[in-house]
Amino acid sequence: MKIIVDAYGAEEQVMGWYYYLENQLRFPFKATCVKKRPISPLKVEDQVEVTSMPSEKECGKEMFVTIHWVKDDLAVPLAQLKPIKNTDAKTREAIDDWHYWVAMGYQFG
Repeated sequence: MKIIVDAYGAEEQVMGWYYYLENQLRFPFKATCVKKRPISPLKVEDQVEVTSMPSEKECGKEMFVTIHWVKDDLAVPLAQLKPIKNTDAKTREAIDDWHYWVAMGYQFG
């Protein structure tokens, strides 16, 4: 909750999460898909390399990360991914924080 402690609405919550994740995640890192989503081509157990975060504009409703997919970059929901074991601690902690937020049913707004 301290990520959004000073947020006064959905837009400020989004920005709080976006900048927290942008500052904590150490790119690139490898992750495994742990949940199928209709908005993503990933299947459970697919392994991907996460290369960055997309623009703030793409993260208005939930947090996305960029992966290289087929011959292009693609933004996929961060909630779909778990970092592999040798990912650095700050990255794992930030992703765990986001997974907790999602699991608790919190939403922007």
